[in-house]
Amino acid sequence: MDQNPGTRRSLIALLVGTVAVVALLTWLDGWALPLVIFSIIFIVMAHEFGHFITAKRAGMKVTDFFVGFGPVIWSTTIGETRYGVRAILAGGYVKVPGMTWSETIPEDEEARTYRSASYPRKVLFASAGSLMHLIMALLLVWAAIVFVGLPSTSHVGVGDFTKWQGHQENAAQRAGLKVGDEIVSINGVAITSDNQLIKAISHDAGKDLTLLIDRAGRDLTLHATPVNGTTVKVDGKPLANHGYLGVGIENFGARGTWYGAIPGSFTEVASLIGLGAHAIVHVFSPGEFASLAHQVTTPAAAVNPHNQLTRPDSIVGVVRLAVQSTQNGAGELLGILAAVNIFIGMLNMLPMLPLDGGYVAIATYERLRSRRGVRYQADVNKLVPLVYAFMAVLLFLFATTLFLDIAHPIPF
Repeated sequence: MDQNPGTRRSLIALLVGTVAVVALLTWLDGWALPLVIFSIIFIVMAHEFGHFITAKRAGMKVTDFFVGFGPVIWSTTIGETRYGVRAILAGGYVKVPGMTWSETIPEDEEARTYRSASYPRKVLFASAGSLMHLIMALLLVWAAIVFVGLPSTSHVGVGDFTKWQGHQENAAQRAGLKVGDEIVSINGVAITSDNQLIKAISHDAGKDLTLLIDRAGRDLTLHATPVNGTTVKVDGKPLANHGYLGVGIENFGARGTWYGAIPGSFTEVASLIGLGAHAIVHVFSPGEFASLAHQVTTPAAAVNPHNQLTRPDSIVGVVRLAVQSTQNGAGELLGILAAVNIFIGMLNMLPMLPLDGGYVAIATYERLRSRRGVRYQADVNKLVPLVYAFMAVLLFLFATTLFLDIAHPIPF
């Protein structure tokens, strides 16, 4: 292990710099921004760790495991692998010799290269990053179900209060209701939908109602009397001729047990995979490319609500959305991070170099062309023009979405 003084000094400088950056971001924008940024970095490095651990388990030689790109800020060598951090924290990489047949490898190291591995090991190594994203998405959704709860139409309650003109408090506030209260039952009848709650209140104007409330896990009994809407005004207009308490109804999260949340996690992730497939088709469609180019050159199009609704987010937009979601609770943040994992994992499995799916496709092609005792070697150089074209597509998407998210951010 590298223990020279320069390495120790650079490690100390890295730690001090990290603490300083976290403190600055927290001072500028609160705790949410550094939390989201480090969550994204963790997601990226978990992807690389998937490649790293599967390569090690498959007997491949791993020479580098780095966070970021560009100049090296800090590194240390443990065994045969150099670990470190580079200046541009826009990703990471794991280096295994022999990712192409043209690479020159010493004869005594050839057996531990990627190209010498068996087909199943190649596929597992190349797919491991996306498998890590799938695992992280499942864990995030599971945590959301167990610790926060997913929004459920059968759990309804008070999202906010309606201001009645001429009244310091509306009927719900006078009864002692608070934002976040879940209404479990009214007059002994269980409330299992927002429509049921609306009917129970609107049909009983002037009558005393007994409400069973779940407030932060505690059951409370409150008494409220709906007011006839014709007797109150909101924004200068009287309400309809039925009962009102003056609450905005919200669907609350339904928490599950740790074991009961497992099938729910798979169901939610399956839904995210469907949404991710639709998003990838949309992002790579010619119509979206034309739309992005038009939005970059035409500011009026960039701020058009329809275009903003369908526009893909850059990493800046994703961070903004995730930071904004923290105001609505941990559940929404966990859901966004799960969706990010699914999208990145699916994108990486597209069968094009330099994405992981490209290596899976080449390994599969070589396996199909190989015969017993004779391993076929694909000439990747023939794919260079196609790879450059695909890289140009990715660069276009990266540049246009980044510009739009900075110059014309989507309002959340």
